[in-house]
Amino acid sequence: MHTETLVRMANQIGTFFEAMPDQPEALEGIAQHIKRSWDPRMRTELLAYVDSGGAELRAVVIEAIARHRALLEPVARRA
Repeated sequence: MHTETLVRMANQIGTFFEAMPDQPEALEGIAQHIKRSWDPRMRTELLAYVDSGGAELRAVVIEAIARHRALLEPVARRA
């Protein structure tokens, strides 16, 4: 998937959850939604984009990823 599409989708999720009054709950909600809805390749690409600076991501999305990165990292498959 194109990075631009992932950024747009992540920002839409961020916009939705940003309206929540409880910021810690909103940040966890963003991470949980991405984990549930995105396949591991999409999450990996998003994390790489954040590592490269994440210039187009909303601040709330960057913060959610920073706080809940372990939740978003794909689990390595066993051989």
